[in-house]
Amino acid sequence: MDAEAAKYIGAGLAAIGMGFAAIAVGTLFALFLQGALRNPAAADSQRPNLIFGFAVTEALGIFAFLVALLLLFAV
Repeated sequence: MDAEAAKYIGAGLAAIGMGFAAIAVGTLFALFLQGALRNPAAADSQRPNLIFGFAVTEALGIFAFLVALLLLFAV
């Protein structure tokens, strides 16, 4: 296998993390909305947890994107 091909395969595998982050964000907001509709009184107290979970999930997606770019252009 050529080193250039291995680099592209590694970057593609690292970019899969971005897809998982997108799925996680969708699930996070769907479950929050489901819980808020079941118990609207508790929705305001859970909003900071939602924002924290969103920030962490997006950070992991951006980190996966950064690793893919580093594999493509820096290595």
